Amino acid sequence: MNPLWDVVVVGGGNAALTAAITAREAGASVLLLEHAPRAMRGGNSRHTRNLRAMHAAPTAVLTEAYLEDEYWDDLLRVTGGDTDEKLARLTIRATAEALPFMARCGVRFQPSLTGTLNLSRTNAFFLGGGKALVNAYYATAERLGVAVLYDTEVEEVRLEDGFVRALKVTSKGFPLEVRAKAVVVSSGGFQANIEWMREYWGDAVDNFRIRGTPYATGRVLKNLLGQGVASVGDPTQCHAVAIDARAPKFDGGIVTRLDCVPYSIVVNQSAERFHDEGQDVWPKRYAIWGRLVAQQPDQIAYSIIDSRSRTLFMPSVFPAIEAPTIGELAGRLGLDPAALQATVARFNAACQPGPFDASRLDGVHTDGLDPPKTNWARPIAEPPFIGYPLRPGITFTYLGVRVDENARVMMQDGRPAGNLFASGEIMAGSILGRGYLAGFGMSIGTVFGRIAGREAARNAKN
Repeated sequence: MNPLWDVVVVGGGNAALTAAITAREAGASVLLLEHAPRAMRGGNSRHTRNLRAMHAAPTAVLTEAYLEDEYWDDLLRVTGGDTDEKLARLTIRATAEALPFMARCGVRFQPSLTGTLNLSRTNAFFLGGGKALVNAYYATAERLGVAVLYDTEVEEVRLEDGFVRALKVTSKGFPLEVRAKAVVVSSGGFQANIEWMREYWGDAVDNFRIRGTPYATGRVLKNLLGQGVASVGDPTQCHAVAIDARAPKFDGGIVTRLDCVPYSIVVNQSAERFHDEGQDVWPKRYAIWGRLVAQQPDQIAYSIIDSRSRTLFMPSVFPAIEAPTIGELAGRLGLDPAALQATVARFNAACQPGPFDASRLDGVHTDGLDPPKTNWARPIAEPPFIGYPLRPGITFTYLGVRVDENARVMMQDGRPAGNLFASGEIMAGSILGRGYLAGFGMSIGTVFGRIAGREAARNAKN
């Protein structure tokens, strides 16, 4: 084991790997510490599919153009302005260079997609998904000479006057002390730490599902915040989507997500609607539904569609629950049949005629209904009737460490740490105060991973 590394990267997903590769390409000796075993390496990146990228003209994998101001406007709408504009615009602009970097690292992309996701113009999809991306990055890192330790948890980052002096580590059950000239923390949020989540959500967390890695316990985050590192983000905010209630507690991944909401009505245990299902196209609104479901009794809801809508979205990995009548469907979902029949009847009566178009905001709406449905409000009338149970699926938490434009971790007194940098979900709260935009987490991780790797290598040389 090298007694003193130029750069040590804590984490094993997209943000960590881009930092490690960039630092190594800059000439630094690099050690990457991945908490998970090799078979589960990659953090939440294992379950990703795409990255949102700015581009001025069509590319081999993106249609038309997607410029900075439109990208910024999309982000502004989902965050409600709860974002650092300087860091956000830096991220947006830098995504224009992300795809060539990724391709150089062996990542391959699908042709631009059409259909229900409405993302062909804005998001580049990875051929083979997140695992293929992670495997390509690890192959590149190892070819370049990045050393990797799996089954290795960082228990303490020892800070003295804003400088990392050493890392206290347990690797495959054995204690180690790791020393480095510069450190990049890319170890994610604390969503897999149920007891920490309970501090902000109470016992509702027992009904949450954690979509990604069970290794995102926030140990490094808590350790740093306890040593005078400046925090950013609201601990109650997170990237939370509606997923199939039958998903496992941890690591169910993207296949458990349910994309049927815009074409459905969503009801709670009392068979009552509680929010406008048709506010916007799904990539801009899907991340509000985890929080909405979390606010319902027992943190469960049900999406109801008819046979005409079943081909408009990618289905869950779990089979749909079907019945020939609304009353029978209610029984199979554990809902009161009369209550669900009444809710569906009120919705159907409020639907206004118009040309239904699943590919855009079609304006087909309800009238006199509270809450309204502002798009895709088509009567639920054609059997068989279909239902999916929904639970909150937590992707990552937004509490993190504050960074500057060079990915330097900031201390509570306003000074940057001397040799500590951050990338990915552990600092994403600087840009995502709330809400989410499809593919933007990967954008933040890739952009700040490259910045952190570059700056850490420069710091080590100096």
